[in-house]
Amino acid sequence: MSDIIIENVKDFNPDHIFDCGQCFRWRREADGSWTGIAGKRIANIGYVPGLKEVHINELDKKGSRDLKESEEFWRNYLDLNRDYGKIKRSLSKKDPLMKEAIASGEGIRILNQDLWETIISFIISQNNNIPRIKGCIERLSEVAGENIPLTGGKRAGKELEDLGLNPRTLPGPKKLASMREEDLKEVRLGYRAKYLIKAGEEILERGLPNNYEEVLALTGVGPKVANCIGLFGLHNEASFPIDVWVKRVMKELYGFDEGDVKGMAEFAEKNFGKLSGIAQQYLFYYIREK
Repeated sequence: MSDIIIENVKDFNPDHIFDCGQCFRWRREADGSWTGIAGKRIANIGYVPGLKEVHINELDKKGSRDLKESEEFWRNYLDLNRDYGKIKRSLSKKDPLMKEAIASGEGIRILNQDLWETIISFIISQNNNIPRIKGCIERLSEVAGENIPLTGGKRAGKELEDLGLNPRTLPGPKKLASMREEDLKEVRLGYRAKYLIKAGEEILERGLPNNYEEVLALTGVGPKVANCIGLFGLHNEASFPIDVWVKRVMKELYGFDEGDVKGMAEFAEKNFGKLSGIAQQYLFYYIREK
């Protein structure tokens, strides 16, 4: 078990980070901390605002790994080396209407997630709500993933289970490519099952995508999902995913017709530029909370 304390962290709120639609394997605990899975790591993460400290407790058996290596992993995963204060000032200066949106989710940071897991997650997200996406992902890990040994053994596993988390990995491309739709029946993916299997096959054949066009070439992936994968998996902050929530906020704040997706994308490129994806997260969080 590793106890990591990262000091002097500003612009950080785990509620904003883990509940803004960018990830689906984290659950909030009664004390305000969040427990979740990133690849083959399981951790509980909390924040002490007064001290500006991020507290990380690794729960997997490899938690005995070198503390420096663990800290570097979580610093990168949580994007702690980026100055979000500067980003927020830049967005607000260019667009005063962003101030209100930023205030609602001022502690958001864009996680550096694994690309393959992001592809799986956002294929599942199509025409889906967040609670159901989370359920599908956990059932998929149960059906096709591998066990992650825990430091606390069965007791720790029961605690994670109570939070709705399976201490298991998500399946890799090879595993999914070897499966049939009926093998995934209990995951309750619907039509998305064939897209996941096809994604496994295509990535085994072509390798992981490197850009938006290659993501869009995956079977069943449209522009919205491709932009989500671009932002959260390829870490392209110029990506501006437009879903029903973003359509609503663009109408409310900027007067767009909700059907004018092209106009919204052009507006974001012109006004938010390379920070479009981060702006999108503030807007998404703002309208969902409102």
